[in-house]
Amino acid sequence: MPFVTREPLDLARISREVESPAHGAVCTFAGVVRDHDSGQPVVALEYECYPEMAEREMGRVRDDVLARWPGCRIALVHRVGRLLVGEVSVAIAVGSPHRAEAFEACRHAIDTLKATVPIWKKEIHPDGAAWKGNRPA
Repeated sequence: MPFVTREPLDLARISREVESPAHGAVCTFAGVVRDHDSGQPVVALEYECYPEMAEREMGRVRDDVLARWPGCRIALVHRVGRLLVGEVSVAIAVGSPHRAEAFEACRHAIDTLKATVPIWKKEIHPDGAAWKGNRPA
């Protein structure tokens, strides 16, 4: 499964990627496009990335989780392109022998992804648009 895609995300498929008879827990995270930000209405988001770098950095996130939580499995994928309110933009699933590790690894993965992976979003408002975060010119 690629780390970055333009296709809608299938949460059930992503969860199946981490299932194992040795796992007693599967924790998932789905980032969903919401209809507002900072009190301003949002009608859509547009995500862009530098694909090769985003894939490489998401691989590092995966490898870091696997090193920190031995015995876990992780699947993570981020969608790019135009997404409407209610659509899933990022999905992470972690399977592990116990729930504590699954929760910790999932939280670590999304926090690290947001901090290190070069994926940028533009908020589309009814009266205009604005890039959020740091985006190179």
